[in-house]
Amino acid sequence: MLKNRFFTHFIFTIILLLGAVGCKEEPKNIEVEEDNDITAIENITTFYLIRHAEKDRSDPSDSNPELNQDGLGRSIGWAEVLDKVDLTAIYSTNFERTTMTAGPTAVKNSIEIQYYDPSDLDIAAFIAENEGGNVLVVGHSNTTPDFVNKLLGEEKYGPMEDDDNASLFIVRIIDGVPTDIRLQVD
Repeated sequence: MLKNRFFTHFIFTIILLLGAVGCKEEPKNIEVEEDNDITAIENITTFYLIRHAEKDRSDPSDSNPELNQDGLGRSIGWAEVLDKVDLTAIYSTNFERTTMTAGPTAVKNSIEIQYYDPSDLDIAAFIAENEGGNVLVVGHSNTTPDFVNKLLGEEKYGPMEDDDNASLFIVRIIDGVPTDIRLQVD
């Protein structure tokens, strides 16, 4: 039990440090000079992708359920995890559970949630529209890994497990080159 609590605090500290060190910065354009000529301009865009929090499963026929109590707590937790990130946009699918997951973060950052349709997503246009920003994207167990794969330009991740509401994918695109990390935030 003590090891589990230590590990949870350790992971949380790592995430806070990542946010404080790498994500709070304003979008940058850095010019590098060599022999008085500009040789490179660095542009950084960071995407934070999560699946909706725990949904209410009390009515199996409800195709658009809200979050349950655990999910409401997790959505508030996501707002805390992302507190040090200077978000520039928040996207959600148009479902109660995803909108409710994004809600506390949107309120905390005074950002309006924008809706997207994962089946009708022009990834190049999406990246261009958010260039230089820090963007939260809330989706589902199948759409979130698919979105990450599209950002990466490769099929790296399969669908998430149905009980996985704790994965945080971070995709950073620097001068058109994507890198990624997947964290578990419990």
